[in-house]
Amino acid sequence: MKRTRLDTDQKALEINLNPHVYGTFAEIGAGQEVARHFFKVGGAVGTIAKTMSAYDKVYSDDIYGVELSGRYVCESRVYKMLDHEYRLMEERLQDHRPDTNFFVFADSVTAINYSRTVIPQGWLGLRFQLAPDTPPNDMVIHVRMLDSTNLQQQDAIGILGVNLIYACIYHYDDMEDLVCSLIDELRDRVVIDMIRLTGPDFEHIDNRSLALLQVQNGLTDVAMFGPDGMTKHASEFLYKKHLMVVRGTYRPPTLVSEDVFERSFEQFKRASEIEEDAAHLLAEITLTNLMRTGEISEKDFLARAKCLNAMGKTVIVSNCLNHQQLINYLADYKIKKLGLVIGVRELEQIIREKYERNQDGRLLVAFGELFTRNIKIYVYPAKSKRRNMIVTADNMDVPDGIRFLYKHLLDSEQIVNVSQPHIESLDIYGWEVLEKIMSNNPLWKKQVPASIIDVIEKENLFAEKTKNIEFEF
Repeated sequence: MKRTRLDTDQKALEINLNPHVYGTFAEIGAGQEVARHFFKVGGAVGTIAKTMSAYDKVYSDDIYGVELSGRYVCESRVYKMLDHEYRLMEERLQDHRPDTNFFVFADSVTAINYSRTVIPQGWLGLRFQLAPDTPPNDMVIHVRMLDSTNLQQQDAIGILGVNLIYACIYHYDDMEDLVCSLIDELRDRVVIDMIRLTGPDFEHIDNRSLALLQVQNGLTDVAMFGPDGMTKHASEFLYKKHLMVVRGTYRPPTLVSEDVFERSFEQFKRASEIEEDAAHLLAEITLTNLMRTGEISEKDFLARAKCLNAMGKTVIVSNCLNHQQLINYLADYKIKKLGLVIGVRELEQIIREKYERNQDGRLLVAFGELFTRNIKIYVYPAKSKRRNMIVTADNMDVPDGIRFLYKHLLDSEQIVNVSQPHIESLDIYGWEVLEKIMSNNPLWKKQVPASIIDVIEKENLFAEKTKNIEFEF
């Protein structure tokens, strides 16, 4: 059933007229607009217990505690606000309103400043009950504002806050409606690149699916989740760190995938003299790869994601058709060194496409967009039955008109081979392993990492009969 779309005032009024919900609004920084919507439409006396803004940092620290990071627009700040304000709601109102679903809305936001030196972004959260006298749930999101002025960005936060509260109250039983309704009246004005939903009423919800829904429905081009399957945001762990990204299909991850991760990451850290805790590896799954089997299947996506998580990997799901889009997304987090791992067949395709599309004098510009000073491409080899050889970055096919530029990239070590790959594993192809799993051929267990055998068997992953695909890693 198609959901009815209400404007912001209609949503605020419907919440105000709902006799079963009652809550507090705590807003820091540029997020001063959410409560205003509820006062403006009337009936707020039935909804709002308290509004507050600890705008001064000293006041804020005294109420919510000190942020060790020194940042106030951060995930931990919103959770501290939710903890403090919800505890007060229970202490002061539990006995007076026993039949009420309590909620606390909190946000910490920074809008664009006069000198345009800050990234306009924020954290918003809602702690809410779905039934009286039950443990609450949390929904926390991260947003980037795209409007060009401070007032427009503040207005967007006001709308988003109303959308968030409405979604949790009225769309809690339909995850796609819940996710999509967040950008009602905000399409092209915000990017919501993290959604985390937790609590006793949502134990059946896999946050990895929320990440997929975000990207599928255009809320963001990039979403990510950690090895525990919980969504996370780049600003909380990537800022000014070193990063390696491995893009692949992972259907399923094989011994080749494991070798790619291990060999390339060790080489990346060694070459850059990076300390262990200053470097991260992310496995990237793109919508394009997910759609190679036809329509995107949530079950298929979760099978890949669960295997990668079982291998201890943080995962990106993205709608970045090319690496440049991902590089642009990561630029805001001031990544020190970025390594991209590419299969040699994919590198051949990238170079051929850039050459064919840019024979009008823009060739150097086209390559300059991808190969910048802090980016290095690590190339994993492949076996060529046609050429009866191992194909590497050194001997792959390169168009004659670009050989001089490609040689420069090799000589300057902006393109390097992944060293000491496990050559014997190059005979393993994901699509063949997938066929073995689907046909219950136990030989598949010898071709995947030991860490994912149990999860594939216990959860019956990759059992759906779908069109096979052949792709790197």
